Amino acid sequence: MSAHRLMRAALGALLASAAPAMAQDMAITNARLVIGDGTPPIENGTVVVRGGKVVAAGAGVALPGDLKPIDAGGRWVTPGLVVAVTDLGLVDVEAVDDSNDSGAAKAPFSAGLDIAAAINPAAQPIAIARAGGVTRAAVAPLGTSGIFRGQGAVIDLGADPRAVVQPRAFQYVDLGEAGAAVAGGSRVAVLASLRNALAEARELALAPAGNRRDDVLLTRTDAAALIAVVTGRQPLYVRADRAADIRMALNLREEFPALKLTLVGATEGWMVAGEIAAAGVPVIATPLTDLPQSFERLGATQSNVGRMAAGGVRVALGAFFDQPRYAPQYAGNLVALNRVPGARGLSWDKAFAAISSGPAEILGMGERFGSLRAGRAGDVVVWDGDPLELTSGAVRVFIDGVEQPLENHQTRLRERYRSPAEGSLPKAYDW
Repeated sequence: MSAHRLMRAALGALLASAAPAMAQDMAITNARLVIGDGTPPIENGTVVVRGGKVVAAGAGVALPGDLKPIDAGGRWVTPGLVVAVTDLGLVDVEAVDDSNDSGAAKAPFSAGLDIAAAINPAAQPIAIARAGGVTRAAVAPLGTSGIFRGQGAVIDLGADPRAVVQPRAFQYVDLGEAGAAVAGGSRVAVLASLRNALAEARELALAPAGNRRDDVLLTRTDAAALIAVVTGRQPLYVRADRAADIRMALNLREEFPALKLTLVGATEGWMVAGEIAAAGVPVIATPLTDLPQSFERLGATQSNVGRMAAGGVRVALGAFFDQPRYAPQYAGNLVALNRVPGARGLSWDKAFAAISSGPAEILGMGERFGSLRAGRAGDVVVWDGDPLELTSGAVRVFIDGVEQPLENHQTRLRERYRSPAEGSLPKAYDW
């Protein structure tokens, strides 16, 4: 076993042996309170959390006599951020293969892959995202030898060993250029592969104990995994950017009516917003893609999200694979976009909802987290400024009512180099 794997194993054992922190009952008062459901901020608001759940939030909330209030001092207080479609927990160092579980291009399986077992709660990207106010995430697999990328999981970012909230939360498939490349070089092959796979799964569902026909292309493991998709018990997340690819995805329900589709990316979604809205299919959009960097993105525009929302599409922001903690920056840019003549963005309230309650609802977990409505998880973040402003940061983060550490590798490096004592730096930095 490599030294790197030994280090990871030791760290995992240490984390698993740590006693879980207890949720604290608390009342945060004097807050500029954001519920997170698209309603405007509330001045002098209060949020009360008991047993890890929000019991009340708003203006004029009675302060329980048994709780010592935490005075926010007028700071912004919001629900935790929810990042939909990311690789958090699968990657420690992206360029180091031993620490990167986001792809399995050499595996004989695709749809049957379940990434939940590979989630590493001690991965530094989780700690970094947590310090940025991210409390929940939908983790998606990325690379396999086929168009299906496997089954994603919903996780929380708490500093404890129980990260996975829901395994096998969705199946992920790529209908764009990347999918075409592995399917045979054409979108024609992508569609044929997808329809065949769903048909094989449907046949297996009808006769699970029977013999399969001789011309099947899927392994039994992959076909079995897709049964939940064709029966509508597991959502199918479809990566599609080109308008024609989006239409191709929407048309799938003519043959497989039980499919629960969610579009991911949707760079040209604004061009078919009416069709997406009419189909009732939600979108997890990459918000600031505005360059025609490929043929499937020739219609890219920063106004994509705003135009889809105006067209009645239920849209959230996501697909943040590099720095999920930058979600507020993306949302803030959409607010600023309203000031550009001819452009279309989102209001502040809707932009924040697009990184909190919006993704939670698309994940089917809007009743569990994503806002500060009563009964939701006590995921609360206190900010030192407007959370959608670039210069603002999280100063306190609670997940399920448990206050989380904000220290991570980046903060330790910052402190090390901020005011170094003589002899404390590597030799290259001596002066």
